[in-house]
Amino acid sequence: MSRKIWAAAAGAALVAAGVLVTIPLTAGAVDDRQTAVVSLGDSAMSGEGAGSYEPGTEGENGNWCHRSTAAMVHRTQLADRTVNLACSGADSANVSLADTVHYTEGSQARRLIDVARQYRVTAVVVQVGANDDVQFADTMLDCVLAWANPFGPACRAELEQQWPARLAAMAPKVENALRDVRAAMTTAGYRDEQYQLVLTSYASPVTEKMDRLLHGPQGCPLRLTDAQYGRTVAVPQFSEALRGVASRTGVRFLDFSRATENREACSKGESSAGEWQRRLTVDPDALVKGGLDAIGLHLAQQSFHPNADAHAQLGRCITEFVTSGAGSARCLQGADGNLHAVQ
Repeated sequence: MSRKIWAAAAGAALVAAGVLVTIPLTAGAVDDRQTAVVSLGDSAMSGEGAGSYEPGTEGENGNWCHRSTAAMVHRTQLADRTVNLACSGADSANVSLADTVHYTEGSQARRLIDVARQYRVTAVVVQVGANDDVQFADTMLDCVLAWANPFGPACRAELEQQWPARLAAMAPKVENALRDVRAAMTTAGYRDEQYQLVLTSYASPVTEKMDRLLHGPQGCPLRLTDAQYGRTVAVPQFSEALRGVASRTGVRFLDFSRATENREACSKGESSAGEWQRRLTVDPDALVKGGLDAIGLHLAQQSFHPNADAHAQLGRCITEFVTSGAGSARCLQGADGNLHAVQ
């Protein structure tokens, strides 16, 4: 009996016997998992400053990730589920597949693999780099100390000399993290075209457009010249460095550098109503959850971060950008008072 005749006979026998033969589906298979959009990165993405932090991330047992239920990923309208893996203080290595631990948590990219297997991930949004060589938090502290010493130099004097080199040193670390995010998604069974990978930059937390005399007591103890340098030079250059990272790694780029323009900390004077960035904030409640570990940095950890209103607007802008299909865009405030993804 030839192989074709034998196969036909065997098939007929199986059908006659009522045996159901199933062949694994590949191309064209229906994926009925819930869709999800996932965020990775540091404090600006975790929701630091937005309040309403997830239990277990407020300092309990050393976890200060401050993942907010109001974080921008949760304000997007892109999928059935939103998953926030970002952690305050994380750097590029913590996002990558490296064997690192930050605030008790391991690699974000490794955890992404599990999420991507559980859900059908349609978009991954990454915001990282500020805690690498850029040292954004330390830089803000240096500028506060410069304000406190009126007889010393402005913090921009040294920063102007160091900033370009810091950005250059940061860039390859973010590139490596993005490649690891791609590798994580590949490990989870995805092809690049099956999801969107977006890198965002950062919004300027401060502005020189503050009350010239009272901005310090109002919660922004910074020299106006330092705040101006940060808003008009340092933050835009930071954003352009990340744009270059996105271009070299083939991911989409969303520019946040002007997202909180005219709504920065202390931009509204005496009242913070209408601002989208936190002023210097000391949170005694951190002692309740984190105990003595909160003393120091963690008491003021929320300072100069986007608040809940900002995250709502940033989530809106991410949604517009991802659905637009554009390779890059800027989040700018429109005539309606909302942020829009402008190409």
